[in-house]
Amino acid sequence: MVHWWDLLGLSAYLLGAISCAAFALWVMGGKAKSLPSGGALAAALMITAIWALTIAAVGADHPLAIITYSSSHLAWLWALYRLFAKDGRHQSLAPIRPVVLVLGVVELAQPVLAFAVPYYDLSAQARGSVVITAISLRLLTSAGALVLVHNLFVGAAKTAQPILRWPAAALAAFWLFELNYAASAYITGELPDLLGALRSFLPLVMVFLFAIGSTGERAATPLRPSRSVAFQTASILLIGGYLAAMAVIGNALSIVGGDFARLIQVLFVVAASAIALLAIPSKKLRSSLRVNLVKHLFQHRYDYRAEWLRFNQTLSRPSQDAAPLPERVVQAMADITDSPAGLLLMPGAQGDLELAARWQWPTVEVPDMELATTVQTLFERQQFIVEIDDLREGRDVNDMADLLPDWLYNDRSVWALVPLLHFERLVGVIILARPGVVRKLDWEDFDLLRLAAQQLASYLAEQAGQEALMEASRFDEFNRRIAFVMHDIKNLASQLSLLASNAEKHAEKPEFRADMLVTLRNSAEKLNTLLARLGRYGASGSDTKESLQLSNFVREMAKRTADGTRISVPQTDEARVIAHREGLEQAILHLLQNAIDASADEEPIFLSSSTDGLHGIIEISDSATGMSAEFIRNGLFKPFVSSKQGGFGIGAFEARELVNAMGGRLEVDSREGLGTRFIIRLPLAAAAELLEQSSQNSDPSKPEAA
Repeated sequence: MVHWWDLLGLSAYLLGAISCAAFALWVMGGKAKSLPSGGALAAALMITAIWALTIAAVGADHPLAIITYSSSHLAWLWALYRLFAKDGRHQSLAPIRPVVLVLGVVELAQPVLAFAVPYYDLSAQARGSVVITAISLRLLTSAGALVLVHNLFVGAAKTAQPILRWPAAALAAFWLFELNYAASAYITGELPDLLGALRSFLPLVMVFLFAIGSTGERAATPLRPSRSVAFQTASILLIGGYLAAMAVIGNALSIVGGDFARLIQVLFVVAASAIALLAIPSKKLRSSLRVNLVKHLFQHRYDYRAEWLRFNQTLSRPSQDAAPLPERVVQAMADITDSPAGLLLMPGAQGDLELAARWQWPTVEVPDMELATTVQTLFERQQFIVEIDDLREGRDVNDMADLLPDWLYNDRSVWALVPLLHFERLVGVIILARPGVVRKLDWEDFDLLRLAAQQLASYLAEQAGQEALMEASRFDEFNRRIAFVMHDIKNLASQLSLLASNAEKHAEKPEFRADMLVTLRNSAEKLNTLLARLGRYGASGSDTKESLQLSNFVREMAKRTADGTRISVPQTDEARVIAHREGLEQAILHLLQNAIDASADEEPIFLSSSTDGLHGIIEISDSATGMSAEFIRNGLFKPFVSSKQGGFGIGAFEARELVNAMGGRLEVDSREGLGTRFIIRLPLAAAAELLEQSSQNSDPSKPEAA
């Protein structure tokens, strides 16, 4: 019974043969000047015309049709190779020639397998194995040719792409149809009749696409495959090649296995499936595939449109669903280089780089990172990106290997340092972890990373500015509230003073009058003292520094608190420091009160003094619940952030500001569940005098002593 599609296919083969022959003669006559490699294309078109005419005359199963069918595939492989010569890539891309040669050898095996079935007395199982093997080889040929077509267009120079666009589209249509035809035959176990009939239209489609490419205007029509499509296509082709290899090997084992053929096939399928299940989810395998595709198929490493969209999407994520901005800054930079983790270091109160955020890197221990002034100046002037592997291997172009901390070298997962600069000022440094597929950074990486670093630095600087404005506004509000409190307390003090004055005049009993006067005057004195204290709130006390003996000062402070019995003084070394007495008293009272509030009843608080030769040290420690590293970094020294119910959260902030104003430094060491220790470091009087004398002697503006 003849189906309607058989008649349609026969007509299409005849029309396709005529079209291919006519267009081949037109190309050979020099009419299609826009088509590259015209001779190879004309030869392939003519062989395709012979194949189509043969099928129309004797049918697809005739030996002559099989020979011309394989000949057309070999001709199109040769034409594909010749198209690489358009911009000289048939010489520069050495892997092209062996790939084309292997595909040609595989294609030559097709007629051999086809003639083996009728000419050899094969069993039904062997006959089926030969057919499946032939189909699997067709899958392999089609998949390999598609990869070459993709490489042909995507890897071409910009000037050659408009010329190669439509020939590549014609070849892609041809091999894609062959891939689907072979895949359908492999899955169903028989040749698909409907697809076989549709194959007759393939020569017409190819002639149509070549005709579009033969005219200069239509050849410039855009055709730009995306990188994601390229990656997915390559993945599908790899999977298809893997399945084809499994089929070929499995059928070969069934032939040579003898009595154990079934067992050998089962073991092979189990082993191959296990390998696939382990390899497909591998991030390293996918990263390696992506890197090699970009390296060999694209002129540029990055798809800048996709990178920019992802970059902005990471930074502009809604705040209620997103991580803090510093963490998103690290993620945005790490995504560019496929780094699995990263850190953000930002300048602290003393100018040292401190850990500000970490992204997917909980294991690395980051101490205080002190960068020399020369390193920060180099970052700000040259804006270079540091590859730690270069420094480990002795390639120190910028002479900074000895200036970086040792933990950067000791941790092998540390890969690169990217400085964040805003108006030539160092805002921070991003440390990137080593990606799964390690590669050497090139000029394109450096350009993109510098541009991204400038954008990220602007985001961080904008956030810092907004936080400063919010902090200033909250300080203004706090000052207004203090002004109201001062006004109320002043009125109350006036009222109490007036009451004391009236009591002196009108009290009838001398004893009562005396007691009332003492009470009222004490209350008035306390209120006036409170008023004076509130009046100088936030000031650093007297502007005059003086020399203080720490041992005596610490003992006095232990008795000044409301719950002085809990203050224990285990150590009081003799040391004289330069400080503001009132400011230091206020700072220590703040820290002692915080320790008392955080500790349980009757739990001791330790206050001690010592020296390290350059500084006098005051330590305040407790055994309370302690604080987390995140709270110390982001909340302890932030005004109006308090862990106490109803607290202003300004005590620790004010204590640090007071100590800094004296030229000292306030440090904190806390562990959750163990307790907290505050350390105040103040310059020793002797060291301060020595530095002052040294500065005076080095000042040329001051006259020398006679």
